[in-house]
Amino acid sequence: MKEILRRSITGVIYVVLLMGAVFLSSDAFDFLFMTFGLACLYEFKKNVRLKGYYIFVAYLALWWAFIYLVHDTTIITILMLLTITVDLALLVFLFSKKAKQFSEFQKFIIAVFYIGGGCIFLTMIPYKQNDFAKFLIMGIFILIWVNDTFAYLVGRSIGRTKLYSAVSPKKTIEGSLGGLIFALVAAYILSEYETNLKTFEWLILAVVIVVAGSLGDLLESKFKRIAGVKDSGAILPGHGGIWDRLDSLVFAAPFAYLVLNIFSYVS
Repeated sequence: MKEILRRSITGVIYVVLLMGAVFLSSDAFDFLFMTFGLACLYEFKKNVRLKGYYIFVAYLALWWAFIYLVHDTTIITILMLLTITVDLALLVFLFSKKAKQFSEFQKFIIAVFYIGGGCIFLTMIPYKQNDFAKFLIMGIFILIWVNDTFAYLVGRSIGRTKLYSAVSPKKTIEGSLGGLIFALVAAYILSEYETNLKTFEWLILAVVIVVAGSLGDLLESKFKRIAGVKDSGAILPGHGGIWDRLDSLVFAAPFAYLVLNIFSYVS
C-alpha cells in the first residue's frame, strides 16, 4: 500500500510537471525535455559504462542545432533516418540471443541517436508551420499512458502468454493487445478534440506509437538486464529513473515524427 501511494504521488507530480510545461509555453516544453534528455543520457551512460562526459556536449550541441538553428528539411530528414537506422539496429540487438559487447564508439553512437535523437524528435513533434500544437503532443503522451496502464491491467487480470520472457518476464501478449485496443479507443476520442489529424491518422499514429513504444520498453529492459539493475535510476520514487519513464517515448518519437510528416505530405 505504501509503495502504491509513493508511485501515485510521484506519477501525479510527473504529469503535472509535464502538462504545466506543455501549456505554459513552447520554451518551457523544450527546456523540460532537454533536461529529461540529459537525465536519460546520464542513466544510459551509467548502465552501459560509457566513459567520459563528451556525450553530454554532443547531445546539447545537436539539440540546440536542430531545435533552434537548423530549419533545412533535408538535414532534419538525414538526422531522422540516422536515428531510425540506429533504432532498427538496436532491435536486432534486442531479439538476438548472442551476447553483444559494444565498443566505446558504438555506445557513443547509440547514446547520440537512440537517446539524443529520440529526445530531439519528441521535442520537434508539436511544431507545425511555426505553431506549437500543444494538444497534439499531449495526445501522444496520453496514448503512451493509456497503453502502459491498460497493458498492465489487462496483463495482470487475464495475461497468460509471455511476450518476451527472456527480457521482460512479466509482460504478456494479452496485456499488449489490451493496451493497443484501449489506445485505439483513446485515439478515436482524441480525434474529436484535436482536429489537426483525421480520425484514421490518429488511429495509425496510435498503432505506431504503441508498437514502437512497446519495443522501446523491451529494449531498455534488455539494457538493464545486461547491467544487472532493476531500474535505470532512482530519481523518481516508486518509478525508477527518467529513462524508465521515457523509454517508450524516446524510441517511438522518430517513428511518430516520420508518420506525422507523411500525413502532412499526402494531405
